[in-house]
Amino acid sequence: MKNELILILDFGGQYNQLIARRVRECNVYSEVVPYNISLEKIKEKNPKGIIFTGGPASVFGEDSPKCAEGIFDLGIPVLGICYGMQLMTYTLGGKVARANKREYGTTTVKIDNTSSLFQGFDTTNGFLMSHTDFVETVPEGFKNIGHTDSCPNAAMENDEKKLYGIQFHPEVNHSVNGTQVIKNFLFNICKCTGDWIISSFVEDSIQKLKEKIGDKKALCALSGGVDSSVAAVLLSKAIGKNLTCIFVDHGLLRKNEGDEVEEIFRNQFDINLIRVNAKDRFLAKLAGISDPETKRKIIGEEFIRVFEEEAKKLGTVDFLVQGTIYPDVIESGLGKSSVIKSHHNVGGLPDYVDFKEIVEPLRDLFKDEVRKTGLELGIPENLVYRQPFPGPGLAIRVIGDITDDKLTILKKADYIFREEIANAGLHKSINQYFAVLTNLKSVGVMGDERTYDYTVALRAVETTDFMTGVWSKIPYEILEKVSSRIVNEVEHVNRIVYDLTSKPPATIEWE
Repeated sequence: MKNELILILDFGGQYNQLIARRVRECNVYSEVVPYNISLEKIKEKNPKGIIFTGGPASVFGEDSPKCAEGIFDLGIPVLGICYGMQLMTYTLGGKVARANKREYGTTTVKIDNTSSLFQGFDTTNGFLMSHTDFVETVPEGFKNIGHTDSCPNAAMENDEKKLYGIQFHPEVNHSVNGTQVIKNFLFNICKCTGDWIISSFVEDSIQKLKEKIGDKKALCALSGGVDSSVAAVLLSKAIGKNLTCIFVDHGLLRKNEGDEVEEIFRNQFDINLIRVNAKDRFLAKLAGISDPETKRKIIGEEFIRVFEEEAKKLGTVDFLVQGTIYPDVIESGLGKSSVIKSHHNVGGLPDYVDFKEIVEPLRDLFKDEVRKTGLELGIPENLVYRQPFPGPGLAIRVIGDITDDKLTILKKADYIFREEIANAGLHKSINQYFAVLTNLKSVGVMGDERTYDYTVALRAVETTDFMTGVWSKIPYEILEKVSSRIVNEVEHVNRIVYDLTSKPPATIEWE
């Protein structure tokens, strides 16, 4: 599965996951590791190449992140990006200086296209620059292979030692043909062959899970989302009926979703599935609660309690299956790099179930790779490409307190919106789209009667990473149809609004 490996040393930059994804898109396996990984660990992993990421630090800082001494003498090709280039320069005796002003945005870079790194490029190219420090003098043995009007050394190489530095970010979409720079590093310099494919991952994972679990028992909390679904099917292929899935239906899923999950996993994949219909229990706990964080906390705690009660009925379970994916691992912190957020799937064994070990079969995969794995396993496309759905479900799409009546209104409105988006063929180009039941009521007229009913907000966002996003420019005629259907087919709704706010300043969800 991992015949070839590119190590990505994480120096705290915002695009680190993107670098790893770009490498994998070239069918080369990549792994993000702490910047201070030891030489022994690097030798043990035996990578074909190493990439230093960017980062917010300055090499002049007292606590600035530094790599292990001797890393440039291992004979392994290294590509330093932004801070990575500056660190390479600083470590090898070149000169880094402070710029008079920060250079940010897509910038024309004049490049030496005779370099292996820039093979196939014109002599100028637009790349995203984002830096304050810059390389004033390249280290001995290096030569300049790129510059801008304000940055004398935008790229450098020591071809003999296979060391390369670039001040720009090739991994982002703003850089024209940026992925080609990464490809050139992988194939021209590191001599990779590109043998990382999802089908081999699936085959390899099933074999390893068989060996690890054998005839022991495993338990999986199945939410119906992409990650837990793919993890469950992968385990099922490996250990069959020794896997039991507990599906806690809290009544906060979208219309028909609970039944769809049960149909797929019980009937199509013949998985041992325990569906717990706990809607009344959750609604009782949520009664009168309006604060979104309190809603989240109540739902999270109650989910654990229900799962615990059901799991204890099964007795001792050897393995607990979790749908942790690679971004969860990275974002929970690697070494001393900045922690973006702490994920519940990472960092320790929960103490509420009697089991011996956690199994995370998707721990090495990004979301797009999880989806490809799902298709490879035969999971229906509509589940594999199901848009992200928050753990608290519709509880945070009902603004204010939650009642069964409000949930019914929202489920119907949301179903119509999603149905019309699919009918228009926009369901794959819009990354997330949903309805929100606001706590605003307004006057309306239906027939000859005055109404005083709810306002439903529609939200649709296009994004590559969900960290930023722009509102989707859905054609007016589609929005008009959605609006007309909702007010005519859903009782107690008399007004529809469309959210025109991007992220930032807004978040994707309303709560």
